[in-house]
Amino acid sequence: MVQKVAIIFDEIFLKHDPGNFHPEKPERLKIILDRLKDEGLKSRIEIFSPERATKEEILWNHSESLYHLIENTRGKGYFQIDADTVANEYSFDAACYAVGAQKTGLKLLFEEGFKYAFTLVRPPGHHAEKDRAMGFCLFNNIALAAHYAKNLYGIKRILIIDFDLHHGNGTQKSFYYTDEVLFFSTHQYPYYPGTGNYNEIGAGYGIGYTINVPLKAGCGNDDFIFFYQSLLKPIAFQYKPQLVLISAGFDCMINDPLGDFEVTLEGIARITELFKEIAYNFANGKILFTLEGGYNLKNLSEGIFTIVQKLVEEEVVYPFSEVSPTSYALDLFRKIKDMLTFKGIWDV
Repeated sequence: MVQKVAIIFDEIFLKHDPGNFHPEKPERLKIILDRLKDEGLKSRIEIFSPERATKEEILWNHSESLYHLIENTRGKGYFQIDADTVANEYSFDAACYAVGAQKTGLKLLFEEGFKYAFTLVRPPGHHAEKDRAMGFCLFNNIALAAHYAKNLYGIKRILIIDFDLHHGNGTQKSFYYTDEVLFFSTHQYPYYPGTGNYNEIGAGYGIGYTINVPLKAGCGNDDFIFFYQSLLKPIAFQYKPQLVLISAGFDCMINDPLGDFEVTLEGIARITELFKEIAYNFANGKILFTLEGGYNLKNLSEGIFTIVQKLVEEEVVYPFSEVSPTSYALDLFRKIKDMLTFKGIWDV
């Protein structure tokens, strides 16, 4: 059987429009869809329409006040939520379908035999907190994917990996006190939103289940891949996740207008292989990706094309990449390792 990647998309995601000069624009999805029409790949993807999330489902992760704030933008045209976050008359509907796309993706993974699903959604979600929309995000799509997995499929160990340039503060807050979700994030630090230092490791039952890798501007493939190979992989192999969820943000790539990392397609390809290895060993191969940031349109389209190519490869041997991390990365690794070892959670 030829392995296909399920793509979840709807035209409603193009109607969410925060304005002509806003970086999170509808063209982001248009260029991705055009790239996925490549003759060598289009037979390996299948496009599905998303379900719409209900209010009850969105309230698994968000307050009623936030829900009503976003709902009240419906049909009202341009509405400024904060300095970065804007809604128009279609944004509430788009946000509900972006959440519902996670439900559709999981249904395809758990009920329809797919191993991989990628939700091409707007608005993004990982900055959205319980009662606050921010950072271009209205509702937290990936956090609600985890809630769907727990509530609909009884999944008890979920790994969320966030490789967006910006720290997923909303996702972190959603699961900071639980061991049912392991949150791993690489991000530029200090930078928006200002959270995600290495000493933020969770609390209560969640101590050690939040792992932040705050990388400095100029980080390239070697540092990036090093932390996925040397930190994420051994921890994931101890955690044994039943499902892998990915916040896929391509602003971590070189020449993004909102970021200062220098990750290339090689780096994206290598971490995708690692995601596959983790999922293959513990999650019956199942991975759900959801789109976050990425504002260089070529990087965005080529990055997703690269991921889909890697997902459909039949090869199941996962090579170790020889990398030369910087002294900064090695020092940061020691700090994270010492903290986790001190807490006695993981053997790194």
